[in-house]
Amino acid sequence: MKKIKTPITNEEILKLNVGDKIAISGTIYTGRDAALPQLVELIKNNEVDFDIEGSVIMHTAVSDAGIAPTTSNKNEIESNIPFLSKHGVKMHIGKGMLNEKTIQALKENNSIFVITPPVAALLTSKVLKKECVLFASEGIEAMYKLKVENIPGIVAINKGKSI
Repeated sequence: MKKIKTPITNEEILKLNVGDKIAISGTIYTGRDAALPQLVELIKNNEVDFDIEGSVIMHTAVSDAGIAPTTSNKNEIESNIPFLSKHGVKMHIGKGMLNEKTIQALKENNSIFVITPPVAALLTSKVLKKECVLFASEGIEAMYKLKVENIPGIVAINKGKSI
C-alpha cells in the first residue's frame, strides 16, 4: 500500500497508477451535492479562505454516524469535478463510474479519482479531527475539513485510464 500525505504534489500523482492501493493521511475536505456547486462559485469569486492546491475532496456527508462515500457520478457532484481539478484539487474520493469527459478532465489537470470502501465504521475510525469550514446551513452536507490517518483507497482513474 502506498502512503499519500496531503497536500499532494503533481509528482506524487504521476507516480500513481490505476489499481494502486493507497492510504491517505493529512487534511482532506468533504463535499457532495449541496456543497460542491457552492464551492465552485466561491472559487470563481476568489472567496475561499483556504488553499485547495494539492487538496483532496471526499464525496461524503459528515454526521455523528460517520462518513462513507456517496456516488460521485451524480450530476451535482461529477459536473464540478473538472473545475475543481483545474483549480488545484488533486484527488477526488468517492464511488461509482465517471464519464469519459470527466476522465479526460482529470487527465488534463493531473488529478485522480479514488474509490474507497463504503464502510462507515472503517472510514470514521480514520478521522482524527473534524471542523465545519463552509456551508454550515447545509447540515450534514456542509463542507468539512478532516484530519485523517490512513484512509484506504484504490486509484480508479488516472492518466486517462479507468479501472
